[in-house]
Amino acid sequence: MNFTILRFDTLESTNTEALNQAKKGAAEGLCVVADRQTSGRGRHGRVWVSEKNAGLYFSLILQPQTEMRFLPLITLMSAVAVFETLKNIGLNPDIKWVNDIHISGRKICGILAETTETAKGLAVVVGIGINLKSSNFPPEISEIATSVEAELGKICDREIVLEKLTHFLQIYYEILTGENGAEKIRSEWIARSSYAFGKSVKVSLENETIFGTTCGIEENGALRVETETGEIHVINAGDVENLRPQI
Repeated sequence: MNFTILRFDTLESTNTEALNQAKKGAAEGLCVVADRQTSGRGRHGRVWVSEKNAGLYFSLILQPQTEMRFLPLITLMSAVAVFETLKNIGLNPDIKWVNDIHISGRKICGILAETTETAKGLAVVVGIGINLKSSNFPPEISEIATSVEAELGKICDREIVLEKLTHFLQIYYEILTGENGAEKIRSEWIARSSYAFGKSVKVSLENETIFGTTCGIEENGALRVETETGEIHVINAGDVENLRPQI
């Protein structure tokens, strides 16, 4: 896959721009990068704070030749690539199911994968937002989020982070789309996530809340949670929160 970087000073959302580019026929590997987003978003339409030069705001167009049931693994693949990017610059990350990267329990990155139909077939846009600075955090997230600068104690050049990110995305995307790729990516994800097994969690779904312990992931990357009664719930979508032991 050849990467082409399309840069903008300001966009509403890099994902929106990448989806539009895909519909116009853009090739796989097109990356949209913006200095600032005015309407950055995460899962469930949540706002992603995107002040100028405070983060890496990045979206990548993919056209995976894979079974539809394995498409959710693109998010897991991207999380592994971000994990390796942050580890490579000196951080100790953790992958929180399904689309967040944490440092010591605080969010440093979010991932949002969206699909669109194009003349070339289905395209997947992977949006990745990495907090480079904490100075722009509003009070409501300052206690639950962190940044590369806060963790390293110094500013990290965005271009270095971008170069490493595209490098690792290429590596793990090739694994995913190769022989036994789905199985390999699940293994790579499990090796890097404390949420894979034995994590006490609260899962908030649309109509219910589940408390239990994580016990692996399904073929498509869905999370398995076992309750106290031994019942296994398969979580395809929902908010998963780590339950810390009561002192």
